[in-house]
Formats: sequence, structure tokens, C-alpha cells
Amino acid sequence: MVEIPKPPLKGAKALVVGVANEYSIAYGCAKAFHETGADIALTYLNDKARPHVEPVAKELDASIFMPLDVSQEGMLEAVFDEIRERWGKLDVLVHSIAFAPAEDLKGGLLDCSGKGFSKAMDISCHSFIRMAKLAAPLMTDGGSMFAMSYHGANKVVPNYNVMGPVKAALESACRYLAYELGPQGIRVHALSPGPLKTRAASGLKDFDLLLNEAVQRSPVGELVDIMDVGFHCAFLATPYGRRVTGGVVYVDGGVNIMA
Repeated sequence: MVEIPKPPLKGAKALVVGVANEYSIAYGCAKAFHETGADIALTYLNDKARPHVEPVAKELDASIFMPLDVSQEGMLEAVFDEIRERWGKLDVLVHSIAFAPAEDLKGGLLDCSGKGFSKAMDISCHSFIRMAKLAAPLMTDGGSMFAMSYHGANKVVPNYNVMGPVKAALESACRYLAYELGPQGIRVHALSPGPLKTRAASGLKDFDLLLNEAVQRSPVGELVDIMDVGFHCAFLATPYGRRVTGGVVYVDGGVNIMA
């Protein structure tokens, strides 16, 4: 039997990247980790984003709050240097960032530029690999890493366009990282939430139609929310999920099983 403390993540150190505001998936994850006892580190994209994220950092008593634009050299390393100095370890990493230039996202895949594709891949996928490389040495007692995917990685979702191939690459990266990091006791998960009303999703054409379709197709007849995603992350990070790694975990009310 594994003895699990109450709350189950008491004393754990969790870095959550990608909070834009209190409606974002990353906020749901950070709140769930906070409620299950973890200490939180949060990042914000830039000075424009800070006023929207700072209230969240205060609400969750985040002991580390730093800027992070993964496309800017040195910023990612600075965050992990601070974690090493302040905490000396890390137990949980949540990567919840994705980006594609608007002109490449709104056009079909055939019209996506090479530059736009590369930028989408770097920010949405390769940045997770870079984070994993920096996080792994700090996970001295094992840990959990999470990346956010979507059903459009495996099936064609109209208007998801370039993000479909990018998320497919992210899911594959999670499998390979799970294999490479497993001997260190580090588990890696791709979470695939159902459609959610977030600022990022607002960039997709006809997103309201996608939401309505998800409700109609879901076996439970409801949309998921950010706390459903957050608490599933928290569960997988506890010893209750100690033998789960490498897979795509759907948190979508069962929509993915429907034809």
C-alpha cells in the first residue's frame, strides 16, 4: 500500500505555464494543484498579460511569478534557475501554451507558410521538450509532466488547420519523453480536453458550432470545464496515478468515443 498524505499533493512544487486569465485551462490546473496542497509557480507572457495573470498568482499564493515568452532566448532558463534557487526541486510541470500566426491558423493547411508552421511547432510543441529537459534534473523524487492536446490531433476537425499536425507532434513527443524519463520516475501525459471557452479557442473559426456539437455528441450531455481538466491533472500527479504514463488522456465527457 502507498501511504498518501492529505491533501494528496501537500508540499509538492508545481510549475504551471500558460495562464492567461481565470478562464484558461492553465488556471484550472493551477487552482486544482493549489487546492490539493501544492506550492505554485506561475508565468505570464509579457507586460501586457501581467495584469490579467497577477490576480491569479495572488489568489493561489504563487511563490514564484515570472515572465516567460518561450520564443525569447534565455527566458525559459531563467524560470528554471529561479525554481532551482527557491525550491531546489520540482514535482509537476504543466505546459499549456499554443500559438500559430493568425494568417496561418485561419487558412487551410495547404496555405500555411513554412515560417508559420515552424513558429507554431516551436511554441506549441518543441517548447515542451525544452521544458522537460530543464525540469527533469529537478525532479529528483520523480514527477509528472503535462501537455495540452486536442482531438484534432487524431481526427480532422474543420478549421483546426495547422494546429492538428502540431498537436499530433506534441502527443508523439509525450510518448517518447515518457519512455526516456520513465527510469527516473517521471511520468508524462498528454491531456486532451473537450472544447472549452478560452481566449485561445476564440481564434478558431465557427468555434460556437464546435461547442454545440460537443454537447450533442457527449455521452454525458455536458461540456467539460477548466476544473475538470485541472483536477484530472492533479489526480495523475498524485500517487494514485503512479502507474499511468505516456498516453493521451481525454477529458471531454466521452466525445472522443463517438463516431
